[in-house]
This record gives sequence, C-alpha cells and structure tokens, in this order.
Amino acid sequence: MPLFRGWCSWLAVMLVLVATLAGAARGEPAAPHRPNIVLILTDDLDTTDLQRFPNIYNLLVRQGASFSHFFVTNPWCCPSRSSLLRSQYVHSHQVESNRSPTGGFPKFRSMESSTVGTWMHDAGYRTALFGKYLNQYPSGAPRSYIPPGWDEWAVPVTRLYQEYGYALNENGTVFQYGDAPGDYLEDVLSGKADRFVAENDPFFLYLAPVAPHLPAHHAPRHDAAFSGEPAPRTPSFDQEDMSAEPLWLRDRPHLSARDVKRIDRVHQNRMRAMLGVDDMVGALVSSLARAGRLDDTYIFFTSDNGFHLGQHRLLPGKTTPFEEDIRVPMVVRGPGIAPGSTIDRLASTVDLSPTFAELGGAATPDFTEGRSLVPLLQGREVPWRDALLVEFVHAAYSPDCPPTYNALRTDRYSYVEYETGERQLYDLYADPGELRNIAATADPVLVGTLSARLAVLHECSGGSCRIADAAQLWLRARMARGPPGGAPKQ
Repeated sequence: MPLFRGWCSWLAVMLVLVATLAGAARGEPAAPHRPNIVLILTDDLDTTDLQRFPNIYNLLVRQGASFSHFFVTNPWCCPSRSSLLRSQYVHSHQVESNRSPTGGFPKFRSMESSTVGTWMHDAGYRTALFGKYLNQYPSGAPRSYIPPGWDEWAVPVTRLYQEYGYALNENGTVFQYGDAPGDYLEDVLSGKADRFVAENDPFFLYLAPVAPHLPAHHAPRHDAAFSGEPAPRTPSFDQEDMSAEPLWLRDRPHLSARDVKRIDRVHQNRMRAMLGVDDMVGALVSSLARAGRLDDTYIFFTSDNGFHLGQHRLLPGKTTPFEEDIRVPMVVRGPGIAPGSTIDRLASTVDLSPTFAELGGAATPDFTEGRSLVPLLQGREVPWRDALLVEFVHAAYSPDCPPTYNALRTDRYSYVEYETGERQLYDLYADPGELRNIAATADPVLVGTLSARLAVLHECSGGSCRIADAAQLWLRARMARGPPGGAPKQ
C-alpha cells in the first residue's frame, strides 16, 4: 500500500530526528535507596494458573503485582534471554537462534561487556547468576569462563536440561554432580541463592531454574503430583478449522489419540518440575525474611518464553506467534507495590533490565530499547506504549519452526507478517483464542496501519524504539491532518 509505505518512511525519518530526545525516557535516575533485586527466570513457562503452586501464588502473586499483558521479544530461549540481558530487540542484538552461527552463547559473547550484570555491578551491587545462562554456554570458551559483571556464578556447563549428572561452573571451578536426590539442579541452585541473599547487601540475583523445559525432570518428592491430569483443553486445542491460516499451519493433521496422550504426559511432567521452582520460591522468601531483607527486596518472577500444548493442532513446543508462546507470566513483589494488584499495560522482557537499573540507580547505555516498569509498579499514570514487537528468524536446524516472521501486539490485535508474504490478524477482543485469521477480510486501512507500525518498530534502534512503540495515536492524528508540508490527504 503506497500510502502507508509513505507514511511509514516519513515516520521513520521523524523517529531518527527525535531519537536524541529519548534520553529522558531512558534516564540515569538517582535512586533514593538501594533495594535488593531478585529475578527468577523460568524456562518455557506459559501463562498457566499460578494458583497451582502455593509458594509462588501466596508469596508472590498475592503479595505483589501481576502483569496481564507481558510478552517476550522472541519465543525462543537464547534470543529472548539476550533481549533481557541487553534491553534490545532481536533485530538489534542479532542473536537469532539457540545455536551458532546465528545464535547461542557464541553469538552473544561479543556483547558481554555491557549487560545488566555489568550495569548493576558498576552501580555497586553484588551480582550473581545461578542457573541457565545462554544456550551452548560455554562453547568456544573454557568451562571455567565467567562473563563480565558477575561476582558469583553457578551455571551448568554440561547436561543442562537433565538436572542430574551435570557439571557446574561455580565461580571458576567446575564441579561434577551425580544422580542422587540431593543433586537435583533446582535444589542446588536454591541452596546457593539462599546463602547469597543472606550474605550480601545490596545484591542483584539472576536466578534461572531450568524448569519446566523438557524433558522436565523433577525431584523424587514430586513423583505423585498431577497424576492423570490432562493438559488444558483450550478453545484452540486441536483446532477444527485451519483453512485461513498460513501454509505452515493449514495442512497440519488433527491430533491423534497418541498425540493427546503425549501432550497430557508432557503437561504433568512440566507441572511436577514447576513444583521444584515453587519450593525454591518458598525457601528464598524464608531466607530473605530471616536475614531481615524481605521488606527491601524486589522479586521478579517470569519466563523466557511460553509453550503450546496442542493448541492450533501443534505438538508440544514454542517459537510461534500465538499467545501461548509469546505471552508469559510476570509477577513482582517489593517495596511500594500494591499486594494482589494487576497491571494491564503492555510490557516485555526488553523492559526488565531498564527496570532493575532504575531501581538500583544504575546507568544504562544509549543502545537500550525497553522502558523502565518502575512507574507502573508505583501505580503512577504515565504515557505508555500501545504496541510491542516480536521477531522470529527460522533456523534451518529446527525444521518444525515456522517461517521467519515479525509480529505486532497491541492491546486489541495480534498482527503477523511472514517472509512468505502471508499474514495473520486476530481481533483478540472478539477472538481471544486466535481461531479466526481475518487478515484477508479486515479493513485495509486497519491492516495498512498495523503493517506500518510493525515496519517502524522492526527498524527502530535505541531510544527511537521508545517513540515507535507509542506512535499510533500520534500517527493517526498526523494522518487526519494530512502529510507534513500542507499536502492534501489522500
């Protein structure tokens, strides 16, 4: 659509011109005090009912704020975690997959000199990362390698997802763990976290359990939990009509009885694995309380991406632009946060590092593209974004992945453009289960506007991203008045 391409080009130029003004949104705030900060980042956790996990629900959800519209920049582990560490969208950090040469730790390593770890360390925080770092770590480096910015480090260097029989790089020394119940990775990480929060102040702890990533191993004490429980039968489970979907989806067969049995088994194991994380949360909160630090500690709980279990006829997995894969839980408790509250603004993993930096008084580089969530956590009414960007690049080594796509998520719409030229558009007000792709029948003006917004966000950089993600109302107002220079509306 030439009209919308023209507007898109004009807006892109304007964004470059005003990018220097975006520093106010980024800022280098002076924190009145130095709270402790904990990030608990689960692996592949979808927006499941957190009431199933008593510690997570009672100690975090009921005592903090839940984000109802929290999304990832990419529904795959390493690209998403790279966005978290650097506050950049995928097109900026260019970690596109989980493996070298297009992704993984080897691709990210050249950027390690400036991450949330270095920012918090330079601000005077004692920093620690326990658990999963990035896929393929430490490929190309010694097994004792520790990235800049981390004062304490405990990260598996072998058998990451097995959770037993792994080797752990502990502050530069590699230790081998066995198959005894006490070697369960989540419990080992939990013990290290408990000691760290009791001995350091102020601290920034990045705690990254492997659960519930497949094969979703769990502690023996949870063997009997969730036995026989079926996976959620959501409206899109084994979806009936796929005729309007892109080719990669359209001809998928219905789920067989064997498929459904496997889906239920995967669901049960994932839930059991999450009980290990629930125990971790309970132990951590208790340790903070005993140390007298709970009231001055922010605890963030979220996931690197979601997970689908039979929705849209898909076997267990991720990487799609559907809600199951891109929307994840996000809960925060801490000083000044209203217990049991809900925040419905659009937020993303790209926002986490700027949030930690503002809370701790750390400086953030000009390349950061997210927004600090602190105003939302404090209940303040502030100008905010109305759109989020999700980007995915197909990897040849993973044939089940969808084609490369870019997606725009607004409060109401999910809009996707594939490299094949195909599109998806869902009106989430009318169709929250994403059962009806209306890209071919929707108002062309709506589709053109969403396409223009997506193009600008996909090309943004640094502070201009914080203008592009809130540009819809401004763009509409400008279009109503006509193009700049007094040219007539078309």
